[in-house]
Amino acid sequence: MSPIEPFDVVDLIRTKRDRGPLGTAEIDWMIDAYTRGYIADEQMAAMAMAIFLNGMERTEIRDLTLAMINSGERMSFASLSKRTTDKHSTGGVGDKITLPLAPLVASFGVAVPQLSGRGLGHTGGTLDKLESIPGWQANISNERMSQILADVGAVICAAGSGLAPADGKLYSLRDITGTVEAIPLIASSIMSKKIAEGTSALVLDVKFGSGAFLKDIEQSRELARTMVALGEDAGVATSALLTNMNVPLGFAIGNANEVRESVEVLAGGGPSDVVELTLALAREMLALAGLPDADVAGALADGRAMDTWRAMIRAQGGDPDATMPVARETHVVVASRSGVLVEQAGLPFGIAAWRLGAGRARKQDPVQHAAGIDLHAKPGDEVHAGQPLFTLSADEPARFARALEALEGAYRIGDAGDEVHTGGPLIAERIGS
Repeated sequence: MSPIEPFDVVDLIRTKRDRGPLGTAEIDWMIDAYTRGYIADEQMAAMAMAIFLNGMERTEIRDLTLAMINSGERMSFASLSKRTTDKHSTGGVGDKITLPLAPLVASFGVAVPQLSGRGLGHTGGTLDKLESIPGWQANISNERMSQILADVGAVICAAGSGLAPADGKLYSLRDITGTVEAIPLIASSIMSKKIAEGTSALVLDVKFGSGAFLKDIEQSRELARTMVALGEDAGVATSALLTNMNVPLGFAIGNANEVRESVEVLAGGGPSDVVELTLALAREMLALAGLPDADVAGALADGRAMDTWRAMIRAQGGDPDATMPVARETHVVVASRSGVLVEQAGLPFGIAAWRLGAGRARKQDPVQHAAGIDLHAKPGDEVHAGQPLFTLSADEPARFARALEALEGAYRIGDAGDEVHTGGPLIAERIGS
């Protein structure tokens, strides 16, 4: 005989449909019942759309986050003799910051347990990038993760299936029901995994603009404030930076080429915007971990961060000296006239890289590690007729046509003195105590 359930999901859907709040017990039951399969996908889809349209109060978002944490296991790094600090980015075009950031922060004796994901759509996944390195393994046990954190200080790996399983089910549903952008659902999704991960400090890189999940800075600000509050409620020291994703980050968009660019940063070079954001996030992470005066620029310059990178890659089976994959075919786009590059929109370049094979349309799709785009100029740069603006790379030349379609109108050359469209400074605001 089936047990009698304490609530009726249709009643809960009606409550949220009619803009009413859900109680703690109702949310706890709903997430548990959905995780064990009692609530059907179509019912949770209706709830997700009701939340998307009508929002949630702060207490509801907190209860939703805690319920998703409680749906699975919680990790603990209490046995480590190091403080832990982590970072999460909401994702963007050319966003490879985790790669140089984790070893940079770890070089100061702080543990960085970076549970990362794969790309879907136009935003690249950190694990996809690192899998460009021959031998590197994303899936490691919790025991191995703890050992690497003790020995090396930084781990970038896949989250186990036992961590917030309710979020995994709900995220997949949101992806196919047009509810991905619901701020309560984004916030609870991100923070349930990060709190369950067990880190004691967390810095959020919340992006806005053309290449971001949320285009509008006001929405991104609301998301950042919501997530910071969730972290603080859970006893995790949390802050957020609002960062500009109107223009791709750096010059490389893809997987293997983004790894190469990250290594350039670790070697003391690399694009100025990637370096700026890496240093800013490192300072935030170390300040929350109790090291507000750490010389992060010095750790890049003197090779400490590079040494930690190499040890981190080796610890997960990778060869930091291996030759990276190179695409079989390239297509160079040149400037049609001389002038100044005044526009380079993030989203179309992300879509183009995806169409070249750097991303996936479905979670089970493989990525082509050598596919992507290398930019040769950024907004504000002077260019000359016939000069290369960017190079497309793919294993199948048939992919170039659709990638070029995505880039129609995505970049523009103007005259000296014309307004350059970047959407403002790279770092717009800090949110947190």
